[in-house]
Amino acid sequence: MDQVIRYALIVGVPILLAITLHEAAHGYTARYFGDNTAERAGRLSLNPLRHIDPIGTVAVPLVLLIISLYAHTLFIFGWAKPVPVNFSALRNPKKDMLWVALAGPASNLAMAFAWALLVRLTVGEHGFVAGPLFEIARSGVQINAIFMLLNLIPIPPLDGGRVAVSLLPYRAAVRYAQIEPYGIFILLILLMTFGLGQLLFQLAAMVSAAIYYIFGL
Repeated sequence: MDQVIRYALIVGVPILLAITLHEAAHGYTARYFGDNTAERAGRLSLNPLRHIDPIGTVAVPLVLLIISLYAHTLFIFGWAKPVPVNFSALRNPKKDMLWVALAGPASNLAMAFAWALLVRLTVGEHGFVAGPLFEIARSGVQINAIFMLLNLIPIPPLDGGRVAVSLLPYRAAVRYAQIEPYGIFILLILLMTFGLGQLLFQLAAMVSAAIYYIFGL
């Protein structure tokens, strides 16, 4: 149990920020392009408490964390309450959908860089902290790389799916968008049975390594 608590503390903050700031990024970008639905709903906020889903942000990641520890692997999956976006309210709905969708993964990439900077500060020649903060920062890089890549998978309702809908010709986009109600089930099947999870971890390791290289790590 002590190991579970320790690990939950190390990954808890990065997971919470990765999920909730991802959603906030969608809301702010949607407002920039003309849709203030999130603002009217009180969801246009950087406060993680506004975006927490009791199941997706707390229960599911905690259960997977415990399973991962005993299985000697790391598989963390979760979600926040989706920020409401009315795509029809955007100034150019089909075109602007692309930027609203990409805002989430872009926020995860930015957070990965921020955590890597903290890693640099903790291990550098003039580093001011070591130990737990280093572990939290290192997990932050990996978690955000995974979340970025996961959300870029071109399956609606993931961000990558919305990017695909934005880029496809209108008729094909309408047909492709129709798989959205089944998208989460398709994703889970791919993760569990077709090696997608392992591929994500390998790609996330490459992204993390590239970011560390930029910071001279």
